[in-house]
Amino acid sequence: MKYLVLFGWVLALFFACSDDKENDPIVPPGPDEPETPDTSIPSGLRDGINQLSDDSLAFVLFAPKKSQVYLIGDFNDWSISNAYKMQKDGDRFWLKIGGLQKGKEYICQYLIDGSIRVADPYADKISDPWNDASIPASAYPDLIAYPSGKTTEIAMVVSTGRTEYPWSVANFRIDDVKDMVIYEILLRDFTSAGTIKAAREKIPYLKELGVNAVELMPFNEFEGNDSWGYNPSFYFAPDKAYGTADDYKAFIDECHRNGMAVIMDMVLNHSYGQSPLVRMYQDGVAKPSADNPWYNQKSNFANPDAQWGADFNHESQYTKKLVDSICAHWMKYYKVDGFRFDFTKGFSNTPYPASGNDSWGNPYDAARIRNLKRIYDEIKRRNPDALMICEHLSDNDEEKELADYGLLLWGNINYNFNEATMGFHEFENGRRKSDIHWASYKERGWSKPNLIAYMESHDEERIMYKNLTYGNVAGNYNVKQLNTSLERVGAAAVMLMSFPGPKMIWQFGELGYDYQLNDDRLAKKPVRWDYYNVPERKALYDVFTAMNRLRHSYPAFSTSDYTISVGEPVKQILLKSSGGDACVIANFDVVPVNANINFSKTGTWKEYFTNHTFTVTAASMSMELQPGEYRVYLND
Repeated sequence: MKYLVLFGWVLALFFACSDDKENDPIVPPGPDEPETPDTSIPSGLRDGINQLSDDSLAFVLFAPKKSQVYLIGDFNDWSISNAYKMQKDGDRFWLKIGGLQKGKEYICQYLIDGSIRVADPYADKISDPWNDASIPASAYPDLIAYPSGKTTEIAMVVSTGRTEYPWSVANFRIDDVKDMVIYEILLRDFTSAGTIKAAREKIPYLKELGVNAVELMPFNEFEGNDSWGYNPSFYFAPDKAYGTADDYKAFIDECHRNGMAVIMDMVLNHSYGQSPLVRMYQDGVAKPSADNPWYNQKSNFANPDAQWGADFNHESQYTKKLVDSICAHWMKYYKVDGFRFDFTKGFSNTPYPASGNDSWGNPYDAARIRNLKRIYDEIKRRNPDALMICEHLSDNDEEKELADYGLLLWGNINYNFNEATMGFHEFENGRRKSDIHWASYKERGWSKPNLIAYMESHDEERIMYKNLTYGNVAGNYNVKQLNTSLERVGAAAVMLMSFPGPKMIWQFGELGYDYQLNDDRLAKKPVRWDYYNVPERKALYDVFTAMNRLRHSYPAFSTSDYTISVGEPVKQILLKSSGGDACVIANFDVVPVNANINFSKTGTWKEYFTNHTFTVTAASMSMELQPGEYRVYLND
């Protein structure tokens, strides 16, 4: 009898255990069921944070050679549990989570192999334990607080059900790159608030100036809140110190409404130690380990002055994919019109010495050219109208090849223009120090006008500071005097803007900004919008404005048929086009000069600034020019 009872009990237990076969973990798998769960990443998921619905997200982390990853955060009270252990599929880990409140922000992190806490490299918003608390509400209202006491290191901020920004300009393109006038901005020092929202209020000023492109110094997340931005940490998140994501989008949208392209300064030569791409694979602090997928263990530049942070390995397939994703992200979600890439001479692994002529990587580098062309092709594949600008400054044979391929390149003419404005014309290496011929793409032998010439950028000492400090003196003519110095910068602006091809102005250069850069190079500089109300400075602004308008309206300034004579103190550019000719002259000597000026034809010419007419009776005519005097003659 006891055997019968025992048999009945076992039979009942069998049917009870089999009642909910799908959910009961102790039920052995049937013939069609796998022995282990399927851990392959569901189709459609990409690296980073994926929104699945209004209450669910999926996380995908590329982490080769890592053993286990947990997702920890607000939604699980920062606890480590199997429910939030990420599935491993080859080199990637993934996890779906649900039950989230639509629109609510959650802070979370990956915990890798029990010791490395990082935010997702693809996060579009981060929570910073060291710097967020000092961001004022005026810059970023209602910023979610870092979960102090719950975790350490930078975390990511995620949410579902985000509202799409209502763009007023869906598709924007700059009309003519040759006609482009770029205005370079460091948001920190552009307004007293130092925010992207405050910069938006200055767009009417820029439009009046005649700017049709704005280049913002790096605004993806960088280390700290007070920086030029060349110490990047997260590449998909706008820096909160300048404002919210929608503030950035509103600025870009407003620029587009006013006919201005927006160029993003991007640092892909290196990252700094807070980047999760660095922290996931490092030997010591901010030193990439040999198995880091994205970085070299050390820079290919032995010159210590050419080393910053962790050096990207641009030969790595993983770096290539990352670069393409970064560019695609900002073009798609923020509608930026292109990129200015910092120190593109670092985009190869070619070794360069610690000192000597090659220590800054100037010689022709085939691997570097190949990498830059690849990036250019990928950007153009996603947006054929997008701009790619390189701060390259290498030997001309390499720059020529890149320019002829379609890339735009910075052309730094600061030294030569400043020697001219200070009034110094001594010979140096066979040319006068004030020779500005390198501002011409034709002088470089390029077939395309892809040179962005400038006389100031964020990097160079301010022209006005050097004029006022070191300017030349001849009798009663003194370059150190404010009015005289401003007039000479006006002459330089006239010459710069007369070279065909795109140009760049550094912020407040049009007002004669004269605070020294290099006393404390990276420190905040005074914001001087009041300069606009100083008549002599406003006169300089008016010169820039007039020349920009002329560039946009008069065909000769975009011609390829021009000649220059800019090696002597009196400089001339002669431009010819079917829509009219232009003759631009300026005297950078500190004494009056009788100069022979070449004209393209005889007849009546009109001086642009004074509206006075001038009769040309011969191809070359002599005229006296006072020191600092400039003229722009037009013939329709």
